[in-house]
Amino acid sequence: MTSIKQYTSVHPKNTSLSFDIKKMETIYQQRNGKADEPHRHDYYTILLTDIAAGKHLIDFHEFSLQGKQVYFISPDQVHQIIETQPSQGWVMTFSTQFIAENNIEKCFIEDLHLFQDFGYTPPLELDDEAFEKLAELAEQIALFVQSDKKFKYQAVGALLKLFLIHCNNACSISKEENTQSVQAAVVLIRHFKDLLEKHHKEWHKVNQYATHMHITADYLNTSI
Repeated sequence: MTSIKQYTSVHPKNTSLSFDIKKMETIYQQRNGKADEPHRHDYYTILLTDIAAGKHLIDFHEFSLQGKQVYFISPDQVHQIIETQPSQGWVMTFSTQFIAENNIEKCFIEDLHLFQDFGYTPPLELDDEAFEKLAELAEQIALFVQSDKKFKYQAVGALLKLFLIHCNNACSISKEENTQSVQAAVVLIRHFKDLLEKHHKEWHKVNQYATHMHITADYLNTSI
């Protein structure tokens, strides 16, 4: 079985960096329009599209890549972007180290329910107003990253948190629709992830995890 390619550095030319932001059009040009193979990162990725066409596969679920979307990709999720034209937008990558250094609590990230860790991770669809707010924040983040200002990464951390809050506010799922079943699914996935981290070297079958979680293997498969 061919192993899945993994990227371990937020910035390929400077492994000491824990945050990076690039324009989608720059990445497209660097790759000469060629799609990368399915891969995973050990850091977080946010993809904000302005103009895009193609498809985006996340954990082998396929989504239509379009303009005015935000994708949230957690560490270790497998994904692949296949573009049919040059895209425009932003790609932000940041590590758990960056979160810790900028006092962004991991529980804050988890409570937003934007990064799902496993399974079905659809994009957030934006209206024009929400997109403009996020695009402006992305532009500000890029300007700080490119600057020589003191405390620039602290500013980036604050802007990133504001970006995520705006994304949470733009979610189409209302509080009434965010039912107990959704919350239960999140808890189940977190439980599975914890077990996976502890037992991945000894447990290699889904039913081993399902038995410990007191659910069926089929239910666990459909949940993740």
